[in-house]
Amino acid sequence: MIKLSRRQSLKALLVAAPAAAVANAFLIEPNRLSITRREITLPNLDPSLDGLTIAQITDLHFKPGTDDALMQKLVATVNQENVDIIALTGDYVTDDPSVLPPLIEHLKQLQATHSITAVLGNHDGWSSSRAFYRKHFEAANINLLINQNTQLHIKGSPLYLAGSDYVWFGTPNASETLKNIPSNAPFVALVHEPDYFDNMRAVRNIGLQLSGHTHGGQCRVPFLGYAPVTVEYGKNYIYGDYQVDASQLFVSRGTGTSGLRVRFACPPELVIFTLRSPA
Repeated sequence: MIKLSRRQSLKALLVAAPAAAVANAFLIEPNRLSITRREITLPNLDPSLDGLTIAQITDLHFKPGTDDALMQKLVATVNQENVDIIALTGDYVTDDPSVLPPLIEHLKQLQATHSITAVLGNHDGWSSSRAFYRKHFEAANINLLINQNTQLHIKGSPLYLAGSDYVWFGTPNASETLKNIPSNAPFVALVHEPDYFDNMRAVRNIGLQLSGHTHGGQCRVPFLGYAPVTVEYGKNYIYGDYQVDASQLFVSRGTGTSGLRVRFACPPELVIFTLRSPA
């Protein structure tokens, strides 16, 4: 047996640690699905809807043959949660719309008690038309909102879902997105790019906005949680919970990857929200 001196052992560790970190970032972490749970008090939510659950899925950037196992794990995990609503907040593809049909085969397996609702991300809008996505989503019984809102009736009480168009070179319209939602009604807004939160809350207080886009930075500084790289329309709100005045925002780090398939200190994320009534 070869015995290493303390100095030799330290040198070996210094060599091995970066190699292990790189291997983790490229080979392990992009496949390591995590679950984040949040309890959110939603203004005006009727007590009968206290405990309603929403699963947020975002930024899949699906790559057939590479991401199938992760998608199968994601779908199985969501279905085990028995959620009431599934919110899909954009970037299903990166630049190739032909990957949407095989992704839809996975999304068809998702189960929610009341609604599966989607908005588009900037990569979706850059790669194909809104009509293309609407056709495929509607065939999968997924409701696509583009500067629109819809009312759900659950246990005799209303809950609105509002969804904007993508922001980056898109045509978002906060006023149209929130149009005709009563002032005393509970609602959740789905907006791909989180920085549009300020535009939304300029129209009215936002009970809860769910966003993605930033990937949480995709690679973060461990322990500090710092994201060295930010993206347009994702510079002010990068990851996690935010409250500005009476408006709330959550930014998910998403599931997929953009650019290199690499994540570091920022694993793929499924978010499960439990809504609480203020009453």
